[in-house]
Amino acid sequence: MKKLFIIALASYALSARSQVDESRNFIYLNSDSVIYANKIRLRPDFLNFWQLRADSRRFNTDRVKFYNNEDGFFANTRKLNYGSYGSFSERIVQGRINLYQQINYDPLIYDRYSRFRRGRATAADVSLYYNKGYQDLKNVNYRNLKDDMADNAESIALLNVYRRKTNTGTLLYAAAGASVLAGLITFATRGHEITSEPGFGGHNVPTYKGPNFASSFLLLGVGLGFAAGGFYVNRSGSRYLERAVSSYNQ
Repeated sequence: MKKLFIIALASYALSARSQVDESRNFIYLNSDSVIYANKIRLRPDFLNFWQLRADSRRFNTDRVKFYNNEDGFFANTRKLNYGSYGSFSERIVQGRINLYQQINYDPLIYDRYSRFRRGRATAADVSLYYNKGYQDLKNVNYRNLKDDMADNAESIALLNVYRRKTNTGTLLYAAAGASVLAGLITFATRGHEITSEPGFGGHNVPTYKGPNFASSFLLLGVGLGFAAGGFYVNRSGSRYLERAVSSYNQ
């Protein structure tokens, strides 16, 4: 009996997911229930907590898994962003694997942000998540994607390139941080250098000479170069990630 009950629940969940009409505005709850509405908006309540308004009904964001309106399809990322409240990611790629990009809402600029949101790029320095169908979201990383793309050799090959570039970018950022720190340290020490020169009676007299910051500027320049290299490599790696997802969705 218990097994039959579990099978029935699973069948109900699959049925609910298969019957979602994404041509309409809707809220998809954690319980797999779907609420359709003419107008859906994310707005703060009188305590400044986010809530979703579906026509005359209101839903706390912790009850919502996904919602769809004329601005796009959004997934709740609260479980992946500990301590946040009402954070959502927009679906930017749809297919066998759906890709999401994090969006941070501000109650004072929400409407203006919504109007100009579509001009932003999917860069490597934003939080990305993914899922299959209406499953829970996962962080975009090599380990997760390797398991979910295991049935596509081309995607795995592209994913391996993405991992190599990501690792290289991390090393370049670490080198940049070390170079900048060394440059700041030399700034502090060179600014207080005191040398000794012979004086009357052959005694050495402490003499302050103007600081020489050439090596400091050199280290800072090297650090900026490493940082630029890390940014470029990460951007390049993100293209391979997109190609891996695109290949899997074909």
